[in-house]
Amino acid sequence: MNELNRIAGAVYGQAVGDALGMPSELWPRERVQSFFGSITDFLDGPAENNAACYFTRGQFTDDTSMALAVADAVIEKNGQIDPGLIGRNILSWAERIDAFSKNILGPTSKIALNAIRDGISLDELENNGLTNGAAMRIAPIATILSSSCQDTFIEEVYQLGYATHKSDVALAGAVAVGWAVTRAVEGVDWETIKQELPAIADKAQKRKVTTFSPSMASRIKLGLKLVADSESEQEASEKIYGILGAGTSTIESVPAALAMVELAKTDPNTCALLCANLGGDTDTIGAMATAICGALQGVDAINPNYLETISRCNEVKLDSYVPQLQQLRIQRRG
Repeated sequence: MNELNRIAGAVYGQAVGDALGMPSELWPRERVQSFFGSITDFLDGPAENNAACYFTRGQFTDDTSMALAVADAVIEKNGQIDPGLIGRNILSWAERIDAFSKNILGPTSKIALNAIRDGISLDELENNGLTNGAAMRIAPIATILSSSCQDTFIEEVYQLGYATHKSDVALAGAVAVGWAVTRAVEGVDWETIKQELPAIADKAQKRKVTTFSPSMASRIKLGLKLVADSESEQEASEKIYGILGAGTSTIESVPAALAMVELAKTDPNTCALLCANLGGDTDTIGAMATAICGALQGVDAINPNYLETISRCNEVKLDSYVPQLQQLRIQRRG
C-alpha cells in the first residue's frame, strides 16, 4: 500500500462515513433503531430529520464540505496555513448553500462565520466553543502534516481551526483525529497509534487551558477500554453511546469516533455502518472514524460501490484532491 492510497483512503473515508451517517444524524439511538431498523446502505435524509432533510442518498454533509473548504485554502496557498482564507472559504460555502437559514451549521461555527461576515478580525474572536467543528474537518488536510515534531503539529492544527474553534478541548479533539490520520498515512499501525493518542491529546489540551472540559486523554482511554471490555459490537455500541456519549461536543464525539475505529478493527466499511447506527452525531463520528480507517487500510479497502456512490451523488469530485494533497505532502517534507 502506497502513500497515495492512504491519502485517498482518508479523503474518501471521510465522505463515506459522513454520507452513510447523514440520515440518522442527531437522532437518539432508540429513534434510529425504530425508524430505520438497521442502516445497511446510503439513504435519503428523512423529511422528519430537520438536519438531514436537506440531503439525498449518498450526499455528504457540512462535515466534508467544510473539510474540503479547508483543503482548498491550504492548496491555494501551496501548503501554507492561512486562517483568514480558511474562514473566508468556509463562509463562502455556507452562503452558497444558504446554511445560515438551515439546521446545518454548528453553534460555534455559526457564531464565528457571522462575525467573519461582519468583518470582525479573527484575532478578536473568542471562539471558545466545545463543539466538534475543528475535529470533523481535519482528516483530509491532516494527510499533508508531519508527526516529526509534536509541537509543530499541534500549532498547525490550531491554525487550521483558528477561524472557528480556539478552545483547548476543540484543539485536543482535532489533534487526536489529525494525529491518527497523519500517522496512518506515514504507515504506522493502529496498535501503535492508539497508544500515542492520549499523550498527544493531553499535550494539546494543556497548550492553553480555556475551558473546564474533562480530559480528552482520559476519555480516549475510556472509549478504548469500553470496546475491549465488550463481548459484541452491539454491547460496545451501547456503551459508547450510553457511557462515553455520541453528541456534538468534542469531548464526546472524538473519543466515540476513536472507539469506533477500535470496534471496527480498522475496517472502513464496518466502521461507517457501525457509526451510522450508533445514534447521536452519526455523520460527524462516521466522518472522523472512517477517515482514520481509510488512512489505515487505504482506499482499496473501501467498498467500491460506496466510492462510486460518493462520486456520482456529490458535485465535488474527490479524485482531484488526492494528488494535490500528496504533492503538498512531498513539498512540505522537503
